[in-house]
Amino acid sequence: MPMIPTDYQEGALPVDGYGPGFFRAGGQVLQGAVLLDGTRMLPWGGLSDRDTLAALSGRVDVLFLGMGADISHPPADLLDALGIMVETMASATAARTYNVTLSEGRRVACALLPL
Repeated sequence: MPMIPTDYQEGALPVDGYGPGFFRAGGQVLQGAVLLDGTRMLPWGGLSDRDTLAALSGRVDVLFLGMGADISHPPADLLDALGIMVETMASATAARTYNVTLSEGRRVACALLPL
């Protein structure tokens, strides 16, 4: 599935596509949960991998947390522990929102659970 928009700052890494169990960015495909922080895509250990998300504090202004195929609420203590603004939504919506916000030049990240 193509992702829009197409105007990004040099070095920015948007989500190019996604499907059942995978995400694609910059020509790289990763299976399972992923984290994009604006310039790189990394495997992510899911909701129990709090240290990876906490490391974003001070580097990003907002984290879009994709909860899989449907929106659901993450553990409340996870949100409290991160120290950054978190917007929770379905992963497809989080990927699109991340791309739009990234195209605006903002400091954003998205952590996406697979569909």
